[in-house]
Amino acid sequence: MKNIVQIDADFVENNTNFPNLITAIENMFANKELLVPMRHHHDFPNPEVGMESTLLLMPAWDPGKDAGVKIATVSPANGKFDLPAIQAIYIYLDALKGSVKAFIEAKSLTVKRTAAASALASKFLSRKNSKSLLMIGTGALSPNLIKAHASVRPIEQVFVWGRNFDKAKAICEDLSEESFEIVPIKTIEAKISEVDIISAATLSPTPLVLGKYLKPGQHIDLVGAYRPDMREADDDAIRKSEVFVDTYEGGLKESGDIVIPLKTKVLAEQDIKADLFLMAAKKHQGRSNDEQITLFKSVGHALEDLAAATHYYNLFKK
Repeated sequence: MKNIVQIDADFVENNTNFPNLITAIENMFANKELLVPMRHHHDFPNPEVGMESTLLLMPAWDPGKDAGVKIATVSPANGKFDLPAIQAIYIYLDALKGSVKAFIEAKSLTVKRTAAASALASKFLSRKNSKSLLMIGTGALSPNLIKAHASVRPIEQVFVWGRNFDKAKAICEDLSEESFEIVPIKTIEAKISEVDIISAATLSPTPLVLGKYLKPGQHIDLVGAYRPDMREADDDAIRKSEVFVDTYEGGLKESGDIVIPLKTKVLAEQDIKADLFLMAAKKHQGRSNDEQITLFKSVGHALEDLAAATHYYNLFKK
């Protein structure tokens, strides 16, 4: 176990350039050599808080080169302990020799790669002239999603909504030096019909993005609702949208935003237009006209973790 690099959250935070990270993830999605099994997903009870937690094991291999596995827990009640919902570590490996090359603090890795994957989808799915963004949610992902989306589109205005208005204000204060104007709002309805991009990253069990408020040309980015009994968009939003996923394998099984509409026949599998593999490989163009409402559902993928781990490891070793 000699010469194992340890990459902490500060390094990930201080060395994130979203355009470069997005490119690294896009290149990985276009790589046909990768091997990524379905992630292990285990729910377990937490009687003290009355809510289940989830253990995720996410391996991926670039044969003969790099490999890795993320071990993550998602505990929705962690707000009671003043802790983030996601806790994780990434073990980065030499795929040829099987030796450990690095331990990477994976909470930061996860939020960066998740935001970058949403921005990658936005490159294909949002209108190129998108100038306004509504961020629904005030967790660790939210500022990263805002910055990632703003790195691929000419965002001029950002609106932030959260159940706790003070948290929305805090995000706006933290990002006040960015190139866009950013303001907190007290109701989603105040801006949802006006913005070009809607990004949601919450643990809400019930929809927050309602189809009755959507307008032609919008892009919807759904990042939360990681379990089959959670959802951030209602049936009307699904009906009005051209639906895309990060991967078919995870998207069809793990999130209520897709699973519930499939079960109730609101959505059919063949209605899902493409995933990031097809779009990164240039086999599907994504948005085809400016009037479409596009909806992207992200559940996360081990490929994104391996791409990000390789990216940050190479930066660390420079």
